[in-house]
Amino acid sequence: MSRVRVRVVVTGRVQGVWFRESTRERAEALGLDGWVRNLASGQVEALFEGDEVAVRDAVAFVRQGPPLARVDEVQTVLEDPKAEEGFRVRR
Repeated sequence: MSRVRVRVVVTGRVQGVWFRESTRERAEALGLDGWVRNLASGQVEALFEGDEVAVRDAVAFVRQGPPLARVDEVQTVLEDPKAEEGFRVRR
């Protein structure tokens, strides 16, 4: 099992549409570590760390988002794993 870490920034109608909570739920279901937060710019930023297949699934989820979201763009950056523990919504 290969551990990877990916940071994403999601642009569109992604705040006020349950994006962070649904991302947390998906990440926890996938057994991922990391976090998700709103940015002052109106974007959402998330960090996923864990099994490569699960991280890819999480990135695919944020490309669509929850039902009320409209995702226009997702930027991804691969980073070195840093042993994050747990997944949380940052305020």
